[in-house]
Amino acid sequence: MERTAGPDRSKRRAGHGPSGDAPPALDAPRLGLGVKILYGLGSVAFGVKDNGFQAFLLLFYNQVVGLPAGLVGVAIMVALVVDACVDPLIGQVSDHWKSRLGRRHPFMYAAAVPVALSYALLWNPPRGWEPAALAAFLIVTATMVRSFISLYEIPSAALAAELAVDYDERTTILGWRVLFAFAGGLGMTFLAYRVFLRPSRRYPAGQLDPAGYAHYGLAAAITMLVVIVASAAGTHRRIPYLAKPGAAPPRSLARTLAEMKATLSNRPFVIMLASGLFTAIGSGLVGALYLYLMTFYFELSTATLSLLLLPSALGGLCGPSLASVFSARAGKKWAAIGLEASAIAVVCAPVLLRSLSLFPPNGSPLLPPIFLAATALSSPLSVAGLVLMNSMIADTVEASELETGRRSEGLLFSAISFIQKAVSGAGVLFSGMMLALVRFPQAAKPGAVDPTVLARLGWGYLAALVVCWGGAIAVMFFYPISRASHEETLERLAVAR
Repeated sequence: MERTAGPDRSKRRAGHGPSGDAPPALDAPRLGLGVKILYGLGSVAFGVKDNGFQAFLLLFYNQVVGLPAGLVGVAIMVALVVDACVDPLIGQVSDHWKSRLGRRHPFMYAAAVPVALSYALLWNPPRGWEPAALAAFLIVTATMVRSFISLYEIPSAALAAELAVDYDERTTILGWRVLFAFAGGLGMTFLAYRVFLRPSRRYPAGQLDPAGYAHYGLAAAITMLVVIVASAAGTHRRIPYLAKPGAAPPRSLARTLAEMKATLSNRPFVIMLASGLFTAIGSGLVGALYLYLMTFYFELSTATLSLLLLPSALGGLCGPSLASVFSARAGKKWAAIGLEASAIAVVCAPVLLRSLSLFPPNGSPLLPPIFLAATALSSPLSVAGLVLMNSMIADTVEASELETGRRSEGLLFSAISFIQKAVSGAGVLFSGMMLALVRFPQAAKPGAVDPTVLARLGWGYLAALVVCWGGAIAVMFFYPISRASHEETLERLAVAR
């Protein structure tokens, strides 16, 4: 058990390295609830994009557009890897950016319109093109979406470590961020099922209606534009109190790379980077397969799938508070480990029981309430664990600063983003390969897929969950930062400054 929190540091002077190469920032006024909410609101854009990519993109381009699953997986992976390479550049540039709008806000404002236009384009592919041309279209548009989201998301994520340095307040502000990402993703997915992908006479399975995806893409694009602008404007008044860039960035590539290596070699950060690697692979693979399982493995209707989003919303509402409670009692590391392990156990249960022939058959009236209960239990646990993992990453900012003399929030968060995107791309690729390996048919219909194929898909899904999230949890055991060590780091930095 970690000791209780020390004095309130919400007014501590913002981010300057011990080297003293940046002028001190003004003492910031207390961070109000309105600023926290508006800061978190911007993550709706990431949530909408992330849910769209994980829940719909593979199914849309495979079953609706008609690209082979393996080719879709390769296209999405290429787009993710290309985009991931842009992330460290955005982080490094924003760390050293000097303007009257500070380090982060110029990028946040600049991303709004390109994000919206590219996301709408992604769900309106050209008709009549050959598979190779469609795959190229998917690579280009998916890369544009992810790169423009990164232009907003990385500076915005880095802003969390500047807005709050206190051990507990940092968890709170990141809780708002995760809450809105979760709510935005779920809300837009709910609209997709209930409004844009409703079953019709021509498409009894509404999630196979091509026109619905075009309407979904437009609504999502408008939402992303609005929330990005609102979040950037809502935190605009905090610019004078944010950390200022220190010394000019190195002029040579070799020195730039050496500086980046020194920053990214921080041990606590490397541990969270490794944990994020396992999590991203699992998220990419499982996220892409989830709709296949729900549609073909359990044969749930569109109406039931939309209802499952309601208990999922409990995660966004209760998860951040749950994270704060468990963190206060056990510390971030142990709370995150316990919460994530519990969530994965609940998520695995239905597929495992079905694989062992211990689960109600498809069409049973017991299925909807079982999945509603399982989702209502797993969602808050999963979201709370995610909040704490993000807060643990934010706590590495000061640990790195103590070693290097530089505040590098942008670089640190971009490196996490780089790994997550690159390996989640591998996860999507593996999901396409898994579908090809089990010989999952194109233009499949619920209830008409070979049971042997479905059984293989279920066991593959379970294996991915256990290996990926088990690895993420195991790595977290080595994370060294506690409440006491974080407060000690803040004191040492204050003296050095």
